[in-house]
Amino acid sequence: MAALIEEWATQVADAELSRSLPRRWAHTQGVANRAAEVGQVLNRNASLLVAAATLHDIGYAPRLAVTGFHPLDGARFLRDEHRVDERLVRLVANHSFALLEAEERGLREELATEFPLLEEPLLVDALVYCDMTTTPDGDRTTAQDRVAEIRSRYGDDSVVGRFIRRAAPEIFASVERVEAALTAQPR
Repeated sequence: MAALIEEWATQVADAELSRSLPRRWAHTQGVANRAAEVGQVLNRNASLLVAAATLHDIGYAPRLAVTGFHPLDGARFLRDEHRVDERLVRLVANHSFALLEAEERGLREELATEFPLLEEPLLVDALVYCDMTTTPDGDRTTAQDRVAEIRSRYGDDSVVGRFIRRAAPEIFASVERVEAALTAQPR
């Protein structure tokens, strides 16, 4: 059953991103690969993490971009068109501290009401870790370099630039918690 959700997520993300946004698709594949590696710390939630990692940027797909805020657009697509499990939808909606960016966009109440934060800290942190240690091209990076890259790409005065500056301490803390969990794993 677990492999089925991962396969389904890959098919959906491939269909929505690979042709229209090949670089975003490369990032998505890199994030999913990281999730497969990190899943060991989550036990029964490992497949959920891989599926969320695979779908986290689905809202960038041109046909899905309704509000222009990819976490919200992606979560609505998964909920409304695919009737996806609520935990998966909430992970996609809130990935990488999306609530802070939603606030910058005037969408905080909408996001928080429709898709409340998931009360599973390590799972939430693991998705942040996978996203924020993967470059736009799908390669490994540090969270510090990823945040710097995002700031450089969008500019500090943009909505994304303001958001990422605010989120950076939380992102770094999430990454540290996941790295500590990985270190604590028996070899």
